[in-house]
Amino acid sequence: MGARIVQALIGQNVSVVVLARPDSASISNPLLQGAKVVTVDFADTQAISNIFRENNIEVLVSAISLPGIEAQKPLADAAKEAGVKLFVPSEFGMATEGCKEGFLSEKEHFADYIKGIGVPMMRVFCGLFIEAIPWLARVKYGKFHLLGDQNLPASFSAMDDVVGFIAHVLTSFPPSSLHNTTFRIQGERASLSTIGALYEAADPPIPVIRVDKLPDGSERQTLAQNKFSRGHGSTGWDYYLDRDVPENAGSGNKVWEGHRWKTIREVLDL
Repeated sequence: MGARIVQALIGQNVSVVVLARPDSASISNPLLQGAKVVTVDFADTQAISNIFRENNIEVLVSAISLPGIEAQKPLADAAKEAGVKLFVPSEFGMATEGCKEGFLSEKEHFADYIKGIGVPMMRVFCGLFIEAIPWLARVKYGKFHLLGDQNLPASFSAMDDVVGFIAHVLTSFPPSSLHNTTFRIQGERASLSTIGALYEAADPPIPVIRVDKLPDGSERQTLAQNKFSRGHGSTGWDYYLDRDVPENAGSGNKVWEGHRWKTIREVLDL
């Protein structure tokens, strides 16, 4: 995800500095071509702050995966110290604003931390990446696995659309106008059950199977599908109201005028 964001920003003629851990294999990623890559210990706040100052960093975008969300705190502290104008934390998934329990709450706790130290923030909720649908439904086992009915609408976005949106917003609006904003985007709104029907109609068809338990080794998929079964898969989900607000799902799309968002059928070649 991070390398894709880098490429999207470079495509907008933006100067990009990539922070990477010294032992990171991503350093050799060809998608980083055109960016300045700097290795640093992510726990060393002062070293990170120095890099931000030396390179006049205005906007910090984090693509750290969910298990490493806590590792963003030194980045936030360094951003505060160096006067970075905007921090885009690693969200890029289901809505987390107001989420106080469960595996997604770590992102909300980090957002609270950013607010607490006074660093301006921009959050982007895009639902599930369309490319991750086969992973979620364990298609590799020859069937489209659903926990229960899965008839509630959810938000899905292609990775290219998400990184393109981020690059568009960051290069079209001054950082000051993005302070403490939240964008809820979606490429397509559909239920997992509806998507399963697309798989059944594909050539060759992949049957839908409704189960009480996903195949062994599907802990993360189980957590996600349980979220979907409660409506949390929609970017319109409001934890304060404890319900989906359909008009909020995809409400951020309007700031990318004229863009055609990719469909599930298109991305997955169904």
